[in-house]
Amino acid sequence: MTVCAEFHFDFGSPNAYLAHKLLPAITARTGVAFIYVPVLLGGVFKATNNASPMVQFQGVRNKNEYMRLEMQRFIKQHQIPFARNPHFPVNTITIMRAAVAAEMDGNMADYVDAVFDLMWKTPKKLDDPAITKAALNEAGFDGAAILARTQDQAVKDRLLENTEASVDRGTFGSPTFYVNGAIYFGKDRLAEVEQAIIAAKG
Repeated sequence: MTVCAEFHFDFGSPNAYLAHKLLPAITARTGVAFIYVPVLLGGVFKATNNASPMVQFQGVRNKNEYMRLEMQRFIKQHQIPFARNPHFPVNTITIMRAAVAAEMDGNMADYVDAVFDLMWKTPKKLDDPAITKAALNEAGFDGAAILARTQDQAVKDRLLENTEASVDRGTFGSPTFYVNGAIYFGKDRLAEVEQAIIAAKG
């Protein structure tokens, strides 16, 4: 049976970065590659009346502290290189448009790897065009060309369409996964995602 496994993501989510680092191992074990779907998390939040945990649980005693502890445990368990971005939250609209452009141009995988690392491994302020351009150049891309592509109307429209379609299917945050249409939310659902892929393969 054909299995469709999707990863709906925004670079601004540290949990999306952590999930991204584990997806190649799932693909290696199952033989099913993930389709990466760039969405704008700010648009998702606006459409669903949601907010980031940092905002959502502000003032809730111990909640955010526990979530940070849980993240540290996850990082240690999976030995993922991670550095909290001191510029967080970063406005991701430009780098997410660039992800759409990279998909349209056929080099999405390399771009996604590089930008996730620039957000959460060697963190940069990727809502500053000068910093973004320099960081992309350093990573082996043509930063000026990439930033120029983000102004194309077709690119802007595709990101908006991706975001709206994702919300219509059930997305309310990032990372969100779909396996043959069934939704799974969060990095902590990766084991269930893998089990669903295996079950779908029959």
